Parts: sequence; structure tokens; C-alpha cells
Amino acid sequence: MSRKLSLGMAVNEALRIAMETDPDVILMGEDVAGGGDRKGDDVDEMGGVLGTTRGLVKAFPDRVLDTPISEMGILGTAVGAAATGLRPVVELMFIDFLGTCLDPLLNQAAKLRYMFGGNARVPLTVRTVTGAGMQAAAQHSQSLYWITAGIPGLKTVIPSNPADAKGLLLSAIRDDNPVVFCEAKLVLGVSGEVPEGDYEVPIGKAKLVRGGNDVSLIGFGGTLPICLQAAEQLASDGIEADVLDLRSLQPLDEDAILATLTRTGRVVIVDESTPRSSVASDVAALCVDRGFDSLDAPVKRVMAPHSPVPFSRVLEQAFLPSAARVVEAVRSQV
Repeated sequence: MSRKLSLGMAVNEALRIAMETDPDVILMGEDVAGGGDRKGDDVDEMGGVLGTTRGLVKAFPDRVLDTPISEMGILGTAVGAAATGLRPVVELMFIDFLGTCLDPLLNQAAKLRYMFGGNARVPLTVRTVTGAGMQAAAQHSQSLYWITAGIPGLKTVIPSNPADAKGLLLSAIRDDNPVVFCEAKLVLGVSGEVPEGDYEVPIGKAKLVRGGNDVSLIGFGGTLPICLQAAEQLASDGIEADVLDLRSLQPLDEDAILATLTRTGRVVIVDESTPRSSVASDVAALCVDRGFDSLDAPVKRVMAPHSPVPFSRVLEQAFLPSAARVVEAVRSQV
């Protein structure tokens, strides 16, 4: 059976299941627990910056740990905990703060298993909020998943819907490798059907969410609904779009990307980040390198401009990819 949950609440449910089924899972972060008497009913808990972990400290008072405001300290502690037998889930409030704690991820978590010949495990999950759409301004609205996806030894996933969020997070927590789990602001409050109980969505597998033969729209996280909106608009004009949800940015499901390209001959990639060194650029390069003979038109990318995210609501909406821009990109290929 299933019921409707927001993506944020699906994440909460996955955390609860992971902690119920494995006593080694701990949750760490700024304000993930809150103040007050942890064992009382009147706990004044924030549940993280967006309330995603609310209620968990009451169920697991000794395993939901508020931390100081020090991302370097949080990640350094979590890497050590993971390397010595626990399964820490760290909440990094916004991916914009990645720069303050990059070394534990870049040079420790991502490298230890390789440097010890596979004998070390680092079962660390880093949950973080990404992207624009909430007028959080330039320092709290970036889509920096391309950084973690580009670091060998790290996995990076980004769900577009609540059901995938729950299954991907359970897979991430149970993985013996470090995983960065991105929660896009554009879909964090969106509700959808979520199966009850314990299940996993495999990391590294894209999902075809709509079938068509005329063009392939490739998105992930907050851009997947934009692809679906564009597909509906195109269908009214007789253009049927394949819509592929990447779900995992590293490892990347190259076979699924090439399969949709082979079906349609045209590809438009929709990515919320800026153009340089982006996931969209990586996917476009793959299409040209390994799928060139199947291309009937140049690969198009619909992305944010190479600019900081503006605070103004009007400018922020212009900054973000839109269904109208995706439709325009498709029409330019015909």
C-alpha cells in the first residue's frame, strides 16, 4: 500500500526505518534534535533547517545528535565514526556550505577505501539541500552537486519525487561507501505516492518516466517536473518526448542515457546548475562521444546562467530553467 507524503516527510520516514533496523545508524547535524528534555514529550525540536528530522529525537534520544555550528567538525567526526563501525547520516544544511568541510569528503571519505585496498569501509551519508526557488539568495541557493559528482570515491544522488527519495536514502545509508544525498528545494515540499514499509531504490539506475519517440528530455531533482511540463506542452503539438530521470549523478546510468538517445535522436538536458563543468555538460559529452551516430540534431542544454543566484523573486524565476525554455530548445532542433 502507499499514501501521499511530501519529499521531506519521505526522507523522515526513511531515516526512521534505517534507525529502527540498524542500531549503528546515527544522525548528526545543526538543530536536527533541538533543545529541551530529550526523553520528555515537550521537546522543542527544530528538526533541521526545514524540519525534515522532526520527531526522530524522541524515538532515538541517544542517536540524534545536535552539533556545534562547525561543518568541518561535523564531517570530520562523521568520517571517523564511519571508518570505525557506525553509519552516520550527516545533515549539511545547504550544499553551499560544502566549501567549509570539503577536505573530510575530498581527501578522507572518498579516498580511504581505495588507499586501504578495499579493506576500509566509510558508510557515510551526507544529506544536503540544493538549489534555488525559496529566495534564499546567492549563498544558500546554489546547485553544487557537480562538485561531489566529480570526486572519485563519492556517490551522489538526487531524487525528484517522494517515493524515490525514501528508497534512495535507504540505499545510501546501507551503502558501505560515502554517498551525498541531495534534496532539491524545488521538489522538497511536493507530495506524491510513497509505498509503506522498507524498500530500496538502486543507486546508479536512471528511470524512464514517460515514453516518446521524437526527443529525449533528461532531468533530475527539481528539473524533472520541468521536463514533464514541457513534455505535456510538446504533446499538444504532436511531439512525443521520452523523459528520463537520472536519479543518480555518480554513478551515472550511461546505458539509459544512450538508450533514450537511440530511440529519439534528439536530446535536451535540463540542469539547475550553471553551465561550466556541469552534469548537463557531462551528459552532453557522453551523447556526442558514444552516441554521435544516433544524433539527428545538436545536443541542447537548458540551465541557469553563469551567475550567482539572485535574491529578487522575479530574477530568481528568470534564473531557473523553465518548461518554456525546454520547449524552445526542442523546437530549435527540428
